[in-house]
Amino acid sequence: MRRSGVALAALGLIALVWGYNWVVMKRAVAEVDPFDFLAWRFMLAAACLFALLRVQRRPVGLAHAGQVIAIGLILTGVTFVLMTWALVAGAAGKVAVLSFSMPFFVTLLAWPVLGERPRGAHWLAIGIGFIGFVLLNNPQVRMRLPELLALGSGLTWAVGIVLTKRLQLRHRVDPLALNAWQLLIGGLAMVVLALQFSSRPWVWSPYVVFAVLFNAIIVSALSWFLWFWVLGRLESGIASLSTLAVPAVAVLAGMLELGERPSALEWSGIVLVTLALAIISSLTTKIDSPPT
Repeated sequence: MRRSGVALAALGLIALVWGYNWVVMKRAVAEVDPFDFLAWRFMLAAACLFALLRVQRRPVGLAHAGQVIAIGLILTGVTFVLMTWALVAGAAGKVAVLSFSMPFFVTLLAWPVLGERPRGAHWLAIGIGFIGFVLLNNPQVRMRLPELLALGSGLTWAVGIVLTKRLQLRHRVDPLALNAWQLLIGGLAMVVLALQFSSRPWVWSPYVVFAVLFNAIIVSALSWFLWFWVLGRLESGIASLSTLAVPAVAVLAGMLELGERPSALEWSGIVLVTLALAIISSLTTKIDSPPT
């Protein structure tokens, strides 16, 4: 019972860290180039995870290279480029909620790719979620680029998760090693983009130092370690439900720290999307790669 309580406390900490990180990323990319920030974040995070694998004496070799490279480029590369691009011009809370369209896309993509046919409750959740997304984006106003980018990140995130699940179904893969490699691959892609397209010089301001270290050590390495530890001690359904708190924390943090104020229509959309996510999470046995 005590171990369950510690695991639940760890889940709460993870949700707070991942939710608040949307505000941290929003503030960081206001000071430095997004590609530079992502490159530093992913390369340092990968180094931390490879060090953790070494400490735990777990294999670090790259198995199934082609599939892992595809996962790294899509899940870490494209997804975070779209997320961060959306954050540059969009509200942190709203972008977080829209990026959480991922479970809906996973439900749809898993049908043809993994043979996981949606059940009646899945379609109910998709319907509720669709109404929520319409309200969140105000049906009387044309959807802006940040909203489209956030939804795009939800789609590519889902593609990466489906590819990851397909790999796990076909082969025995250490999830921590897989995450370390896909972070390294995505990080190398960000290095290339930073070298080619950076638009401003890197400045190590106190907040940028904090944001890079927070993302690399706390958000990625420590939180991922805690996430896998929790999955070994709680039912995966309970663990997956905790990820619902991430966009809620992002919305509240955006209000408190950035002065973001969702309209009444947007609040209605947020409530409906959260309800839909709760329905899907209650039917899901495992959620890979929570938003960071």
